[in-house]
Amino acid sequence: MAGLGTIVNAAAIVVGGLGGLVSRRFLKERYQETILKAMGFAIIVMALGSTLSQMFVVHITAEADQLRGSLDTQGTVMMILSLAAGALFGELLNLNQWFENFGTWLRDKTGNQKDSYFIDAFVSASLTVCVGAMAIIGAIQDGISGSHETLYAKAILDLIIIMMMTASMGKGCIFSAIPVAVLQGTITVLARQAAPVMTEAAISNLALVGNVLILCVGVNLIWPKTIRVANVLPALVIAVIFAIL
Repeated sequence: MAGLGTIVNAAAIVVGGLGGLVSRRFLKERYQETILKAMGFAIIVMALGSTLSQMFVVHITAEADQLRGSLDTQGTVMMILSLAAGALFGELLNLNQWFENFGTWLRDKTGNQKDSYFIDAFVSASLTVCVGAMAIIGAIQDGISGSHETLYAKAILDLIIIMMMTASMGKGCIFSAIPVAVLQGTITVLARQAAPVMTEAAISNLALVGNVLILCVGVNLIWPKTIRVANVLPALVIAVIFAIL
């Protein structure tokens, strides 16, 4: 069944969020703050590790009957240009404000006007679970071959992440299931048309730039509103264009 992976992923986010909401009731404010900072550092470390794994390449050469290894980097120029151009387009479109406006609408429609952290929680959680290669690749696999393994794995990770984020930031995190469902569902529907574009190079570029954006989300959890991450999202599209060119 095409789309099942996204359904499971969105459901896992809701379950994780509800679990975090229950835990939040038993946590003092200072505990919530400490958990939030810890999550920020955890996301930074995971994203940094994934970023470096995409950038570093080991070359093995044979010299005088001996194997020698050297470490090189790849994709640095592409990453810099994609992030710079993406930030420019994102600022022109002001995508961050779109996210916040939708968060405000959700907050008001769900009767959470008194929750001062709702919007920040929604935006931070949405970017954390939407940005990244697993969301794109998993949704494409779901649409083309009906394979759900990647999105199932992502669902487990998202459940844990959203549970912890909800415990520290509040119920706004639960509603990140909506952009996940919309984004991954749309990609699944359009997967057959997008497949020729998503070459190995495109996926590699997407993973590299996406991991940098996830790292920025972690930074924002520790130092709130340091980076308008949503305004850098066009960098993902530009990264794929680089691969096509």
